[in-house]
Amino acid sequence: MNVKIEKLIKQFAKLPRLGSRAGQRIVLALLQDKTGRAMNLANALIDATASIEPCPICGVLTDKEMGVCEFCRDGARANGQLCIVRDLSDVWTLEKSAVFHGKYHILGGLLSGVAGMTPEDLNISNLSERVKNENISEIIFALPNTVEGKTTQHYVMSIIGNNSNVCFSELASGVPLGGDLDYLDDGTLTLAFGGRKKL
Repeated sequence: MNVKIEKLIKQFAKLPRLGSRAGQRIVLALLQDKTGRAMNLANALIDATASIEPCPICGVLTDKEMGVCEFCRDGARANGQLCIVRDLSDVWTLEKSAVFHGKYHILGGLLSGVAGMTPEDLNISNLSERVKNENISEIIFALPNTVEGKTTQHYVMSIIGNNSNVCFSELASGVPLGGDLDYLDDGTLTLAFGGRKKL
């Protein structure tokens, strides 16, 4: 196999939920395409990596020129609710279901001894400050219903709970043990948000 093609396949294979076989199919489809799709993809990636960065407040990816993301700029979302999620895909899932209308905070991962994820690896340094400055009255945890998700949830509660009157809640029925938001339909998410319980 050509060295450059093999190198490209390895890069695609490193992406989440893709393996070497999927990477190979993608690379072959791009290189054999005659419509310029590969070059369009390359240009779009270069443009995005040069102009997109995490919002300094919540972690949602946004255009550098905007400073902060659309959610943090939207005054209508300043309703006292803050939803804590693992990553951006969770934000997109919740937005698609239209069950939440407050603000978000992306952790960027979950605490895990196995994966080597520590509190220093998570986006939590400004969380207590956000709770105070944005008059947050309820923090809703929309984290995976896993050991790592629960561990992370308890840690976040411990660093916020002692210095605020904020109410903590988590998604209720409809989220199976070990489940991720990515795999839930809109109806299940609506049920989970509507039946969330205090912690």
